[in-house]
Amino acid sequence: MTHEFDGKKYEKASDHQKEWGQALIAELDLRGDEYVLDLGCGDGTLTKHIAELVPDGEVLGIDASLGMIDAALPKAAGNLFFQHLDINQLDFEDRFDIVYSNATLHWVKDHIHLLRSCRRALHDHGRLRFNFAGDGNCSSFFKVVREAMKMPAFESFFTGFDWPWYMPAVDDYQDLARSVSLTDVRVWGENADRYFPDEQAMIRWLDQPSLVPFLFYLGEREKGAFREVVINRMIEETKGVDGRCFETFRRINILAGK
Repeated sequence: MTHEFDGKKYEKASDHQKEWGQALIAELDLRGDEYVLDLGCGDGTLTKHIAELVPDGEVLGIDASLGMIDAALPKAAGNLFFQHLDINQLDFEDRFDIVYSNATLHWVKDHIHLLRSCRRALHDHGRLRFNFAGDGNCSSFFKVVREAMKMPAFESFFTGFDWPWYMPAVDDYQDLARSVSLTDVRVWGENADRYFPDEQAMIRWLDQPSLVPFLFYLGEREKGAFREVVINRMIEETKGVDGRCFETFRRINILAGK
């Protein structure tokens, strides 16, 4: 299922995603003439930064959410382009030097198909570099939201609910990545646990993107009540005496070539 997000709200609620992405971009050691594909470009802030680093190259950011693309499109200029496209529908061939993705690919369920599509999109000797959520991610939120889903007022709405994320263990993903015809495959985990500076910062993150897949299943009258339950329980679960809210963020990293 493709989820629809509010790109403008996400732009204000994604400090930690942007922090991870900046570190990832710095690792790419760009020459300045690469053709780069950004999978799940979101509001386009990081995609724009990549484009500034490759003045003689080209950058394409794709996202399945129209709301994200709407937020990204005003940043398009020169060598920077955006396209509304589901990652699962990638059909590029021999076009990019780098396929990059930050904090997105846990929304993609079939990573065998993903990795094969990315390999096909790369030039010979091209490389892919991804960072996405892994096992142990968002332990407080997942506990709270699962409890809320089982409450009598909401339980019937989640019959047949499809859990929206794929967050594997490092060893499992390493085995999966090495089953695809990539070269020099490296997979490693990362503890990126985070304190939100206050409960409002955490609430912005809950609203965009974390609660979006759950609110989709609820009736209009139930959406607000469900959100309130989750927010109140998350504050109880994560807020410390200093006012900060703690959540676990565990990452999978992959670097590989063609």
